[in-house]
Amino acid sequence: MGIFEYISILTAIIIGLGLAQLLSGVARLIQNAEKERVYWVHLFWVGYLFVNMVFWWWWEYRLGDLDVWHFQNYLFVLLYAVMLYLCCALLFPTDMSAHEGYEDYLMKRRHWFFLILASTFMIDMYDTWLKGAEHFERAGMEYVVATLTNTVLIGGAALTRSHLYHAAVAVAAFTYQLRWAFLFTDSIS
Repeated sequence: MGIFEYISILTAIIIGLGLAQLLSGVARLIQNAEKERVYWVHLFWVGYLFVNMVFWWWWEYRLGDLDVWHFQNYLFVLLYAVMLYLCCALLFPTDMSAHEGYEDYLMKRRHWFFLILASTFMIDMYDTWLKGAEHFERAGMEYVVATLTNTVLIGGAALTRSHLYHAAVAVAAFTYQLRWAFLFTDSIS
Protein backbone atom coordinates (compact mmCIF):
# COMPACT_ATOMS: atom_id res chain seq x y z
CA MET A 1 0.00 0.00 0.00
CA GLY A 2 1.36 3.39 -0.99
CA ILE A 3 1.24 6.52 1.14
CA PHE A 4 -1.65 7.98 -0.85
CA GLU A 5 -3.76 4.85 -0.45
CA TYR A 6 -3.00 4.82 3.26
CA ILE A 7 -3.85 8.51 3.68
CA SER A 8 -7.01 8.34 1.59
CA ILE A 9 -8.63 5.64 3.74
CA LEU A 10 -9.69 8.05 6.49
CA THR A 11 -10.97 10.68 4.07
CA ALA A 12 -12.89 7.96 2.23
CA ILE A 13 -14.58 6.96 5.47
CA ILE A 14 -15.53 10.55 6.28
CA ILE A 15 -16.84 11.24 2.76
CA GLY A 16 -18.72 7.93 2.88
CA LEU A 17 -20.33 8.96 6.18
CA GLY A 18 -21.38 12.27 4.62
CA LEU A 19 -22.92 10.56 1.61
CA ALA A 20 -24.67 8.09 3.93
CA GLN A 21 -26.03 11.04 5.94
CA LEU A 22 -27.46 12.60 2.79
CA LEU A 23 -28.94 9.38 1.45
CA SER A 24 -30.49 8.36 4.77
CA GLY A 25 -31.87 11.89 5.16
CA VAL A 26 -33.53 11.72 1.76
CA ALA A 27 -34.92 8.27 2.59
CA ARG A 28 -36.27 9.67 5.87
CA LEU A 29 -37.91 12.53 3.95
CA ILE A 30 -39.64 10.03 1.69
CA GLN A 31 -40.71 7.86 4.61
CA ASN A 32 -42.06 10.80 6.63
CA ALA A 33 -43.35 12.98 3.79
CA GLU A 34 -46.70 13.44 5.56
CA LYS A 35 -45.08 14.60 8.82
CA GLU A 36 -42.09 16.69 7.76
CA ARG A 37 -42.50 19.75 5.60
CA VAL A 38 -40.03 19.51 2.75
CA TYR A 39 -38.36 22.69 1.48
CA TRP A 40 -37.21 22.67 -2.13
CA VAL A 41 -34.26 24.97 -1.42
CA HIS A 42 -33.07 22.48 1.19
CA LEU A 43 -33.25 19.73 -1.44
CA PHE A 44 -31.07 21.79 -3.78
CA TRP A 45 -28.42 21.95 -1.04
CA VAL A 46 -28.72 18.20 -0.56
CA GLY A 47 -28.17 17.69 -4.29
CA TYR A 48 -25.35 20.22 -4.32
CA LEU A 49 -23.49 18.46 -1.52
CA PHE A 50 -24.01 15.05 -3.09
CA VAL A 51 -22.51 16.20 -6.40
CA ASN A 52 -19.80 18.17 -4.61
CA MET A 53 -18.66 15.21 -2.53
CA VAL A 54 -18.67 12.76 -5.42
CA PHE A 55 -16.81 15.27 -7.58
CA TRP A 56 -14.32 16.05 -4.80
CA TRP A 57 -13.59 12.38 -4.26
CA TRP A 58 -12.96 11.97 -7.98
CA TRP A 59 -10.44 14.83 -8.02
CA GLU A 60 -8.66 13.77 -4.84
CA TYR A 61 -7.13 10.93 -6.84
CA ARG A 62 -4.74 13.54 -8.22
CA LEU A 63 -3.17 13.83 -4.78
CA GLY A 64 -1.65 10.44 -5.53
CA ASP A 65 0.79 12.32 -7.78
CA LEU A 66 2.44 13.92 -4.75
CA ASP A 67 5.81 12.35 -4.06
CA VAL A 68 6.09 13.68 -0.51
CA TRP A 69 3.30 14.05 2.03
CA HIS A 70 3.61 16.38 5.01
CA PHE A 71 1.44 15.87 8.05
CA GLN A 72 0.05 19.41 7.67
CA ASN A 73 -1.17 18.59 4.14
CA TYR A 74 -2.78 15.41 5.39
CA LEU A 75 -4.56 17.33 8.16
CA PHE A 76 -5.70 19.89 5.63
CA VAL A 77 -7.21 17.29 3.30
CA LEU A 78 -8.79 15.64 6.33
CA LEU A 79 -10.22 19.01 7.42
CA TYR A 80 -11.84 19.41 4.01
CA ALA A 81 -13.54 16.03 4.30
CA VAL A 82 -14.70 16.85 7.84
CA MET A 83 -16.17 20.19 6.74
CA LEU A 84 -18.11 18.49 3.94
CA TYR A 85 -19.37 15.88 6.39
CA LEU A 86 -20.50 18.59 8.84
CA CYS A 87 -22.47 20.28 6.05
CA CYS A 88 -24.22 16.97 5.34
CA ALA A 89 -24.95 16.39 9.02
CA LEU A 90 -26.33 19.91 9.40
CA LEU A 91 -28.78 19.37 6.53
CA PHE A 92 -30.47 16.46 8.31
CA PRO A 93 -30.85 16.89 12.07
CA THR A 94 -31.54 13.87 14.23
CA ASP A 95 -34.60 15.58 15.71
CA MET A 96 -36.98 17.84 13.80
CA SER A 97 -39.52 18.25 16.62
CA ALA A 98 -38.36 21.79 17.45
CA HIS A 99 -38.84 22.95 13.84
CA GLU A 100 -41.87 23.54 11.66
CA GLY A 101 -40.13 21.94 8.70
CA TYR A 102 -36.90 22.05 6.75
CA GLU A 103 -37.35 25.69 5.76
CA ASP A 104 -37.57 26.70 9.42
CA TYR A 105 -34.66 24.43 10.31
CA LEU A 106 -32.41 25.75 7.52
CA MET A 107 -33.13 29.36 8.46
CA LYS A 108 -32.38 28.70 12.14
CA ARG A 109 -29.12 26.88 11.37
CA ARG A 110 -28.10 28.98 8.37
CA HIS A 111 -25.14 30.59 10.15
CA TRP A 112 -23.48 27.27 10.87
CA PHE A 113 -24.33 25.59 7.59
CA PHE A 114 -23.43 28.40 5.21
CA LEU A 115 -20.29 29.55 7.01
CA ILE A 116 -18.92 26.00 7.08
CA LEU A 117 -19.90 25.53 3.43
CA ALA A 118 -18.32 28.87 2.44
CA SER A 119 -15.09 27.87 4.18
CA THR A 120 -14.86 24.75 2.00
CA PHE A 121 -14.24 26.97 -1.02
CA MET A 122 -11.11 28.44 0.51
CA ILE A 123 -10.03 24.95 1.53
CA ASP A 124 -10.66 23.80 -2.04
CA MET A 125 -8.47 26.57 -3.41
CA TYR A 126 -5.58 25.38 -1.25
CA ASP A 127 -6.36 21.77 -2.15
CA THR A 128 -6.18 22.68 -5.85
CA TRP A 129 -2.87 24.44 -5.30
CA LEU A 130 -1.61 21.42 -3.33
CA LYS A 131 -2.02 19.26 -6.45
CA GLY A 132 0.64 21.39 -8.13
CA ALA A 133 1.06 24.70 -9.92
CA GLU A 134 0.30 23.10 -13.29
CA HIS A 135 -2.99 21.71 -11.97
CA PHE A 136 -3.91 25.08 -10.45
CA GLU A 137 -3.15 26.87 -13.71
CA ARG A 138 -5.16 24.30 -15.67
CA ALA A 139 -8.18 25.07 -13.47
CA GLY A 140 -7.98 28.56 -14.94
CA MET A 141 -9.23 31.99 -14.02
CA GLU A 142 -12.83 30.76 -14.08
CA TYR A 143 -12.02 28.49 -11.15
CA VAL A 144 -10.56 31.34 -9.10
CA VAL A 145 -13.44 33.72 -9.89
CA ALA A 146 -16.09 31.03 -9.28
CA THR A 147 -14.46 30.01 -5.99
CA LEU A 148 -14.34 33.56 -4.68
CA THR A 149 -17.87 34.30 -5.91
CA ASN A 150 -19.25 31.16 -4.29
CA THR A 151 -17.50 32.02 -1.03
CA VAL A 152 -19.11 35.46 -0.97
CA LEU A 153 -22.59 34.37 -2.11
CA ILE A 154 -22.80 31.35 0.18
CA GLY A 155 -21.28 33.31 3.05
CA GLY A 156 -23.97 35.93 2.41
CA ALA A 157 -26.63 33.26 2.86
CA ALA A 158 -25.49 32.97 6.48
CA LEU A 159 -26.37 36.61 7.02
CA THR A 160 -29.78 36.91 5.37
CA ARG A 161 -33.18 35.32 5.86
CA SER A 162 -34.32 36.38 2.39
CA HIS A 163 -36.03 33.39 0.81
CA LEU A 164 -35.41 34.81 -2.66
CA TYR A 165 -31.69 35.13 -1.97
CA HIS A 166 -31.50 31.61 -0.57
CA ALA A 167 -33.41 30.18 -3.53
CA ALA A 168 -31.25 32.00 -6.08
CA VAL A 169 -27.96 30.97 -4.44
CA ALA A 170 -29.06 27.33 -4.04
CA VAL A 171 -30.13 27.00 -7.67
CA ALA A 172 -27.05 28.83 -8.95
CA ALA A 173 -24.61 26.82 -6.79
CA PHE A 174 -26.18 23.48 -7.72
CA THR A 175 -26.33 24.33 -11.44
CA TYR A 176 -22.76 25.59 -11.50
CA GLN A 177 -21.48 22.56 -9.57
CA LEU A 178 -23.12 20.22 -12.10
CA ARG A 179 -21.70 22.24 -14.98
CA TRP A 180 -18.23 22.24 -13.48
CA ALA A 181 -18.33 18.53 -12.69
CA PHE A 182 -19.34 17.45 -16.19
CA LEU A 183 -17.36 20.04 -18.10
CA PHE A 184 -14.04 19.60 -16.34
CA THR A 185 -14.08 15.98 -15.30
CA ASP A 186 -11.63 13.90 -17.25
CA SER A 187 -10.58 10.31 -17.07
CA ILE A 188 -8.22 8.88 -14.52
CA SER A 189 -5.66 6.30 -15.53
